[in-house]
Amino acid sequence: MQRIDINKLPQHIAIIMDGNGRWAQKHTLGRIVGHRKGAEAVRTTVKLCREIGIKYLTLYAFSVENWIRPAQEVEALMGLLENYLRAELKEMLDNDIRLITIGNTEALTGRIKQSLEDVIKKTSQNQGMVLNLALSYGGRDEIVAAVNNVIRDLRLGKLKEDVVTKELFASYLYTTHLPDPDLLIRTSGEYRLSNFLLWQTAYTEFYFTDVLWPDFGGDDLLEAIASYQKRERRYGLTSDQLQKVDLA
Repeated sequence: MQRIDINKLPQHIAIIMDGNGRWAQKHTLGRIVGHRKGAEAVRTTVKLCREIGIKYLTLYAFSVENWIRPAQEVEALMGLLENYLRAELKEMLDNDIRLITIGNTEALTGRIKQSLEDVIKKTSQNQGMVLNLALSYGGRDEIVAAVNNVIRDLRLGKLKEDVVTKELFASYLYTTHLPDPDLLIRTSGEYRLSNFLLWQTAYTEFYFTDVLWPDFGGDDLLEAIASYQKRERRYGLTSDQLQKVDLA
């Protein structure tokens, strides 16, 4: 914590939680055990983000591509999600955390969908931190859906063709009510976005670590934030231009 400037925290952190399967393999355990261990890392990360004052945390919990994994693994992942929601509801209420989701959550069914809707409703008035779970999510799917909705509204006369700006288009994305991520963390040593927040990460700072997600702890999160705080975010400007803007 001594390395962190509390006054310069990223407002929005997004995390690609990768490495559960490799962690299980490394420890000669089943993949489901790896996912269960990964859920513990989620609890640690959410708790620390809330404690230090992160306003928005987005976790890539289940991609649209994950549906093609073995049925037994998908079922186990859904079960872990349901257990997490039920177990953490009190924690969210006690710590003023609001749960929201992005993605095609209509693909979720049965008890998991009911549990998700229940926690979203019960935490809807919380304002301390937003925990955003990307479920059945794909960045390309999100953009295609936004394009189709823009086309629909153009045909209905709700939009004029000359007003489709970047800002307007962003309002059709799942993340319309969220700021773009300031910092994106990916664990397990992979260096790709894997179809995650493709539009929103245009100016996001990336942090990659070899640590497998189940081993990702508070010190690892603080290390990522410390790295972020050392960077100069120029948004296309030169350092001199940025300094003049800061002085203005």
